[in-house]
This record gives sequence, structure tokens and C-alpha cells, in this order.
Amino acid sequence: MAPRGRGGGRAGPRGRRVVPRRAVPVSPRRRREPEFISYYGRPILNEPVWAATDIAGYFFLGGMAGASSLLAAGAELTDRPALARASKVGALGAISLSLVALVHDLGRPARFLNMLRVFKPTSPMSVGVWVLGAYAPAAGIAAASDLTGIARPAGRAAAAGAAALGPVVASYTSVLMCNTAIPAWHEGYREMPFVFVASAASAAAGLALVAVPCDQAGPARTLAVAGAVGELAASHRLTSRLGLVADTYDTGRAGTLIKAAKVMTAAGAVLGATAGRRTRPASMVAGAALLAASACTRFGIFAAGVASARDPKYVVAPQRERRASATPAA
Repeated sequence: MAPRGRGGGRAGPRGRRVVPRRAVPVSPRRRREPEFISYYGRPILNEPVWAATDIAGYFFLGGMAGASSLLAAGAELTDRPALARASKVGALGAISLSLVALVHDLGRPARFLNMLRVFKPTSPMSVGVWVLGAYAPAAGIAAASDLTGIARPAGRAAAAGAAALGPVVASYTSVLMCNTAIPAWHEGYREMPFVFVASAASAAAGLALVAVPCDQAGPARTLAVAGAVGELAASHRLTSRLGLVADTYDTGRAGTLIKAAKVMTAAGAVLGATAGRRTRPASMVAGAALLAASACTRFGIFAAGVASARDPKYVVAPQRERRASATPAA
């Protein structure tokens, strides 16, 4: 039987009282965190070598272009010429800048053209390049026809084609990211397309609120609210499901950007749907907030992926969980 010191505590080797440790409550996420050291302490995966301004900017601009083409088609159907023109011109400008960012990342334009030599239905990159190759000319013809008044039937057909391809342009980049081994992207494959599409809708609505008078911006305000609700819900679902990997979306540079995006998304949608209905300055502020929020979302997701590649625990923990769930109980 162990000796007891003064006051009832167990006595140590030199007769000192040993106070028993109290149990400290541990959060469920912390309890699941594994202790892991990789080979020589080095990262298991190589970090993405892409520049954030190129790839995250490419994602943001491409998504805004695709959603703007859809908004332009809706504006034409409801006889809102100012909204249709602004959305068409915005789609052309955004897709042009996104292609510039992509080519800058590739190094030279010939590499982009070489990707068009082969079509692989199983490759998100190949499919995306071909979709861009069809979408960009359609968006250009639609905008040019609207601005100049030349070849109206061809312009309307091009606008319809751009609207049909718009959802693919807005969402295929999410599939492209989730098809990599980067944990923060790969593990979020269920929610990431919804985040990208909703964020693209918010960006297109924000651009329209900035450029279009209030009396024609009704569909943009509706799209802003729908995009904000969808983005916030999908982002919440994403971080709730990922477990340990969700830390990369909550901390560091990614956490700052994602939190700023959520605040600006909610504020922009509420301001646009209320004061933005009556005054142009409020509508423009709401639109600028939505544009900034969409950009922060893309750059935040990119930063979360880089952070998850640096730390081996984000690579090993999901693999162990999948292996444990796949192993039948004895």
C-alpha cells in the first residue's frame, strides 16, 4: 500500500505530498489529433508551386465570368438591357483576365494551345481547357454584338451558348482542385463545387450591383442573396465535415481570408437587398463587398491547401481514418 503524506495526498519518494492531477476536458477535434512525425520531419507532400495571384485569381475571375453570362441571359429574357450589357462585358473582361493569369502560370501561350491538341474526358484539366476554348469566343461575340449593335442574331446565339457553358466554367476549377492530393482540397470534394458556384454567383451579382442602375438590378440582388446563402451554408458544411483538416480553414492566412469573406458576403447581400434597392451608392458598396468576398474565398481556399500540404498530420490523419473505416470490425 502506498504511503500517505500530510492532508491525505499520496507521499512522494522524499515524503513530499503528491497532488493527484485533475482531468482536463478535451475538445472532440483535439482528441482526434494524432501525434505524428514524418521522415526526418519533412513534409510528405510537395507544396503547390502555383502563385496565388495566378491560380486563385484564375479561379475567381473564371467563376465570375461564367455566372455573369447566366445573369446576362436572364436579363435579356426579362428585358433589362443595361444589366445584360454590363454582365456580357463583365464576362468578357473576367474570362480574358483569367486566361492571362492561366497563361502566366503556364509560362507561355504555346503550353495552353498544346493542351487543346488532346481531349481527355477523364481529365478535369483537359475538359476545362476545351470548355474555356469554346466559352471565351462566345462571351466575346456576345459582348461585341451588344456594344456595337452588329449581327444581333449571332450575338444572341453566342450569349445563349455562353450561358449554357457558364455553370461549367464556374465549377470545373473546383473539380480540378479536389482531384489533387492536397488534403484541404481533396477531402472537401463533396462541398467544394457548391462553394465555388455560390461564390461565383456572388461575384457576378456584385459586379452587376456596381455597374447597373437600381431599377434594373433586381435579378442581381436576388442572385446575391441566393449566392450568399449557398456559399455560407456550403462553407459551414465543408468545415464541419473535415474534422482535423478543417483547422487549415480556420487558422493562419486562410482563416483570416475565410472569416473576412463570410462577413463581407453576409453584409453585401443584406445591404444589397435592403438599402441597395433604393440608392445607387448603397448598391455599389454592396457589390464591392460581394466582389471582395468572392476573391477572399478563393484566395483563402488556396492558402488552406498550401497549409495542409506543409503539415504531415493533415496527410496521414485522413488516410488513417479511411483505413479504419474500411477495415471490418473483428
